Amino acid sequence: MSASGAPPSASPRGGVKYGRLLKPAVFILCLLPLVWLAWRGFTDDLGANPIEAVIRFLGDWALRFLLIALAVTPVRIMTRRNEVARLRRMLGLFAFAYVVLHMLAYIGLDQVFDFHAIWRDVVKRIYITVGMSAFAMLTPLAVTSTDRMVRRLGGRNWRRLHRLAYLAGVAAVIHYILMVKAGYVQPGIYALILGLLLGVRVINAWRQNLSTTFASAIAAPK
Repeated sequence: MSASGAPPSASPRGGVKYGRLLKPAVFILCLLPLVWLAWRGFTDDLGANPIEAVIRFLGDWALRFLLIALAVTPVRIMTRRNEVARLRRMLGLFAFAYVVLHMLAYIGLDQVFDFHAIWRDVVKRIYITVGMSAFAMLTPLAVTSTDRMVRRLGGRNWRRLHRLAYLAGVAAVIHYILMVKAGYVQPGIYALILGLLLGVRVINAWRQNLSTTFASAIAAPK
């Protein structure tokens, strides 16, 4: 029986083929929002304020990809499908890439690299302050996403550092909520999704600690 919990009738060759196709397929899917944005720009379909449309579009997808990346471990826990863990790094890097594009659109298109104006925005507009803090938390996670950095930091330290991803997710959702001027249904959905993901991780950690404590109690000499 395989560790992934595949049914006995599943073909090993088919499983390998599925694993090989999964990452390229997800990679292409992650690029589709950019293709769609480029098409909208080419066909002049960005509305009356195209700069704001670009910034909002990239920000929306940055948050979506961040939530998708954060969902990988809870999905693996609930489904016991270990192959989904292979997507975590790629999805996280795509989330960071969309965050960077979101920021570049704001800095370059909206503020035209006027860093004095940008600093005033950071100080005066709380949603921009929170958004910048999310970016600051995600940056070291992207930098340390390589196997070499995992070895250099050590597995335990690396895992501790990458718990910042959830704090960055909270900051990103707050940034989105504060930015929206009307209609809180979509921000509420994002907040609910993040809460569920955090809940799965907390419950799983509690169960693991409980199992460890129980096993230690049984193994302890009487």
